[in-house]
Amino acid sequence: MSSVNERRRVEEAVNALDGQAVRVPLPDRDAERTFRDHLTRVVDIALEKSDLLADPDLPLIEAYERELERVRRQFTHRLRRLTGQHYEAVADAYLRGERDDWIGALAVYYGQCYCRLQERYTLNNRILSSIVIRYSDSFTVNLRFVDGDVTPEAVRSESSTLGETDLDNRYRGQYHDDCQYSQREAAEYIRENVDHVRAVAPDPDAAVETDRYGGYVHLTGRSGSVFSESFGPVDPDPRRFDGPAAEPQLAPEGAEAERVTRALLEGPTSTS
Repeated sequence: MSSVNERRRVEEAVNALDGQAVRVPLPDRDAERTFRDHLTRVVDIALEKSDLLADPDLPLIEAYERELERVRRQFTHRLRRLTGQHYEAVADAYLRGERDDWIGALAVYYGQCYCRLQERYTLNNRILSSIVIRYSDSFTVNLRFVDGDVTPEAVRSESSTLGETDLDNRYRGQYHDDCQYSQREAAEYIRENVDHVRAVAPDPDAAVETDRYGGYVHLTGRSGSVFSESFGPVDPDPRRFDGPAAEPQLAPEGAEAERVTRALLEGPTSTS
């Protein structure tokens, strides 16, 4: 394959993933437990970030960098479960056109999502919307990347390291204290709202039929030296899918993703 054709294949594959979600079947109790373990790790990552934000001796940017490393390990764990140990080779083969199956598509999907997560530290007004929805027989994971700003209801924390550097000595101390206060506020918000994640995957050995639907959305982004966070519930559409999923697959992201993302964003947005 020529370099021009290979580049076109990469662009087409990545563009095809926009507006898509990963749908994973939940056929039995073991699958339910695996799903709960997955969300437990998501909660653990959020709580660790909360602790780091509350640490007055730790720069805010380091809290987010440690979170990114935990997310990288989470993606790697998920990729290995879905596609095997050699997930990077699987993704490369899919992008080269040597395979065209759900395993290759998922390897590319998660790989591109992680690359875009890294952009949060270099691009302003890039919002990540992470949406997980539980249905009766499966769950979906949808990562949306949009340009815009989170509503005022979101919690915001500011990094004095990334912020104003030309303040004189009279104001520099106050600015640093204000940033520290905003980080403590963000830490408290995360700890209080991470229950939206827990609620989606109750203990499968104790859950009842009414627990089989639920969802959450987590928005996070950066604008200059200010980082924003927002958690909220998602109401699933029980008629979204015509039938059960026999294997993990890509599926259209669903109306819920557009609805909840726009409800938490301010002003015009565009999907990237």
